[in-house]
This record gives sequence, C-alpha cells and structure tokens, in this order.
Amino acid sequence: MNIQELDRQYIAGTYARFPLQLVKGKGSLVWDETGREYIDLGGGIAVNTFGFADDAWAEAISAQAQILQHTSNLYYSAPCVRLAEQLCLRTGMKKVFFSNSGAEANECAIKVARQYAAQKKGPEHHGILTLSGSFHGRTLATLAATGQEVFHRHFQPLPEGFVSARTNDLEDVKRLLAKYKVAGILFEAVQGEGGVNPLDPEFVRGLADLAAQQDILLMADEVQIGNGRSGALYGYMNYGVQPDVVTTAKGLGGGLPIGATLLGEKAQDVLGPGMHGSTFGGNPVCCAGALNILSRIDETLLAGVRERSGYIMDALTGAPGIRSVTGMGLMLGIETEKDSGQVISACMDRGVLVIRAKEKVRLLPALNIPTDLLKKAVDIIKGVCAE
Repeated sequence: MNIQELDRQYIAGTYARFPLQLVKGKGSLVWDETGREYIDLGGGIAVNTFGFADDAWAEAISAQAQILQHTSNLYYSAPCVRLAEQLCLRTGMKKVFFSNSGAEANECAIKVARQYAAQKKGPEHHGILTLSGSFHGRTLATLAATGQEVFHRHFQPLPEGFVSARTNDLEDVKRLLAKYKVAGILFEAVQGEGGVNPLDPEFVRGLADLAAQQDILLMADEVQIGNGRSGALYGYMNYGVQPDVVTTAKGLGGGLPIGATLLGEKAQDVLGPGMHGSTFGGNPVCCAGALNILSRIDETLLAGVRERSGYIMDALTGAPGIRSVTGMGLMLGIETEKDSGQVISACMDRGVLVIRAKEKVRLLPALNIPTDLLKKAVDIIKGVCAE
C-alpha cells in the first residue's frame, strides 16, 4: 500500500487531507512524491516562519540535540531561560510558562486568570469572556472558550464558565461583564479560524479600558497572528494596548512544537510551585529553535512582511472573481466568487498550496518568501479566480 492508503488504515480519521504527499521542502518551495514542485502559501498553518528546512534554524536545533535534547523541568536549562528572557525583553512582559502548543498556552492563561481573580475577588469570579468567531484550541476548556458553536457540538457537556460577546460590539461586552463574574478577556487581534478578520482598533482599546477598570486580565491569543506575521512582533502591538497575558505558539517554534504563556506585571506571580506543569514544556531543542526564530524577527524582516502584505492586498483587491481581501500582514483571507474549495484545488493543480478559513481562501506564507515566488503564486491565484 502507498502512504495515502496506509494513512487511511492506521491514522485516526480526523483530517480531510488534500490528495497530496509532501516529501521535501526548501524555503517556500515543496515537492511531492512524484517530484512535482509547489509554491507554499500555507506555511504549515502559520508554523514555518522561515519556510521549509531553514538552514540557520536547522543548525540551531541540530547543535542543541547533540548536546542535551531533554531535561524535564526538574532542572535548569539555558535555552529555556534565554528564550524566556528574550520574549520578556521584546514584549515588556515579566515571566513565561512554556508548554507544547497554542491550546496548552491558552489553558495556562485560563488558569492564571481564574487564580488571579480568586486571589483578588474570590473563586466565584471565574468567568472567561471571549468573542464570537474566535478559536482558542481543541482541548475541552479551549473549545469552550472558542466562540463558534460548530466546534462544540460533538463534545457536550463542555466546561462551564465561558461566555462569548459579539465581536466588535463593546456594548455587548459591557452587558456580559455586568451579568457574569469575569476573570479574564481572551481575544485574537485577527480571528484566523473565524475567517481571517481583524478586530476594530477602537473595540480592542475599549476591551483594554474595561479590563483595566474592572481589574480583569486582558489576554491576547497570538497563536496564529504572532511572531511577526502581523507586521509587528505580536498582533496586539498594532493596536496600542498592553495585555496582562499573551499566548503564542505555531511560528515561535518554526516547525517544532512549543507554546508560551507570557505573564505581565499583574499576573507574573500568580502561579506557584506545583500549580501547573509540563513535561516537555521548555524542551531545550524546541527552545533553541525558537531562540533562532525570534532573534531573526527584526525590523527589517517586519518591514518586508508589511511590504509583501501590501503587494498581495493591492494585487488581489478588486481583481476579477475576488470579492474582498481581509487580514493583516501575511495572514490574509480571500473571499472568492467561486467556492473556496474549488479555488484551493485549482491552485494546487497549478502548483500553489493555499488553505481555507471558513469560506475564504487563507494565505499564510513564510515571512521571508522571495518576491518572485510570491508574485508567481499571486498571479496563479488571480488566474484561477478570474476563470
């Protein structure tokens, strides 16, 4: 049997995979088992920050793997500490908890918010307010936090204590804050799985004001939009607010699993020994890779992200067969007149890999995708949509 047949026999059927086996990649190019080449605009769902098999990243993780691949958190480890230091220096946050994924980072944030509120106001103040259209993970708690019923239906009953306000409706947020005893507000600057929709700046600033006024932790979910993808280091930085908690994962590791929960001044001492933990959190090899990624997300790279974003927006907005382009930086959603599935399949047939977000075509290319490859891919997308 071939790989696709073996997959169907031995892998749990949770993924509607594309009929494509990828075998190797370099930068923004990837090849299938027949040797056919594709331009990748999916980025492993915003993970491959510098594309496939990035030399500097691969060298960093290889060097660490040959020295010390794992310690557990019973001992100190330099890559873990150095990464936490850099995350705090780059964001103004105070402390970091490391885990393995975005869902775990958000689980930690929920725990921190509830413990903070319990210490300050009492354990009845345990509610977590999120937004309609949000997505925060696939554990039971982060599913409950996700503001989309489609993700809830198979796993009832979900944990209680979560409520979603209408996105960009500050009055609805105020109504729910008055009704529920809320410990934290969790938001994505750009709702990725919800359709690649940026939040309104005035709304985000309003969330920050309400959180400060009521001593509620403001928590930014930067799992997908973070680590340079927005054109700033983290998406919330485009809004002029300072969260109390920031969660991130995906692009931080560049291809290895890592999650991070960054704690600001209010939240930095909420967790004590034994209150939370992770066997693989802060793994030296993952942290070495993340350190390499983070060190290269500088203003030159971010300016390139903004430039590439502007090119894509200008090229696709108003083009035949395209209704709208939404998003920020290199996290963009294309509303097409054709069914998005048809567009994705046609692009694949022509050598461009794109993915879906709701009914939109989603673009998440490497932050350093070469201009010639990007232009070639955009031309193919335009041609498919115009047919």
